[in-house]
Amino acid sequence: MTHCRKVVYHRRVYRPPGKASPARFGSSTLRLAGLVLLVAALAACTPSIYGWTVRTSSTPPAGSFQPSNLQNEPVAIFEAMAPGGLRGTELGLSHHLADILGTVAPTFKVVSPRDTASRINTRGLAPDYVRMRTDYEQSNILEATTLRKLGAAVEARYVFQPRLGAFTQTMTVRFNPWDLRLVQTRSSILRLSLQLWDTRTGEPVWSSIAEASLSSEVVLQDPVYLEDAVRIALGGVVADFLRGQTSSTYTPLNKAIDSLIRVPKSEEKPD
Repeated sequence: MTHCRKVVYHRRVYRPPGKASPARFGSSTLRLAGLVLLVAALAACTPSIYGWTVRTSSTPPAGSFQPSNLQNEPVAIFEAMAPGGLRGTELGLSHHLADILGTVAPTFKVVSPRDTASRINTRGLAPDYVRMRTDYEQSNILEATTLRKLGAAVEARYVFQPRLGAFTQTMTVRFNPWDLRLVQTRSSILRLSLQLWDTRTGEPVWSSIAEASLSSEVVLQDPVYLEDAVRIALGGVVADFLRGQTSSTYTPLNKAIDSLIRVPKSEEKPD
C-alpha cells in the first residue's frame, strides 16, 4: 500500500492579517511569502509523526528594516550559544537554521555557518570572535566594535545569532487494556531564541523567542529527537520574521512548518 505525504495549504497561513502597510511590507516581502507557500506545497507529507505546538514571541523589526532587505544584503549565521548545562547540545542548530532559510526564503543571501567560521578564522579574527561570544553569554549583547570587524570579515551586513535556552526529554508508560500493550509517551520541550544584528551599526534589528513542545506515543524505543524540536521551533520563528508577526502559535495544521520535520529514509514507506 502506498503512503503519500500530502500537503493541504491555506494561503492565509503566511499572509499578514489585513492589508500590509507599504512602508513595512513591500512587494518583495509578499513574494517571499509566496515562495514559502510554493516550496512547502512541493513537499510531500503525511499526518505529523508528532503532536506538537510552538509558541513564539517576536519583536517588530527596528526602524525601516524589512525581511526583503536580506535579498540584497548578505546575512551570516554565527554558531549557536547554550548555557553551561546544555553545552554541546546546541551543535548543529545553526546548520538547521541555514537549511530552513534556504528552503523557505531561497532568495536570501545567506552566508552559511561553515563559510562564516572559515572567513573569521582565515582572517585572523578567531580570538576576537571567542571574546565576543564569552561576553555575550553574560550580557546578551554582541559588542559593536568586534561585531563590525567580524561583519567585514565575513562580508555580511547582518548576522543571525541563535541561542538554545532549554531542552528536556521525558517518558511516561501506561498499560493499554484493549490490546494488552505497554504504550510509551515520549515528549520534549525546547526553548530557543534568535537575534538579527546589524554588523555595521551594532544594533539588534529583530529578535524572537520560541518554545516548542513535542510528544509521540510509541511502542518502539525512538525518542522525540532534538533535531525535530529545533526545526519546528526555528520554523515558527522564521515564519514570524517573514510575516511580521509578534506573537504566534503553530501546530501540525501548519503544513509548511510540519514538513520541516525530516522522516529518516529508513522509515519511509516504499511506493
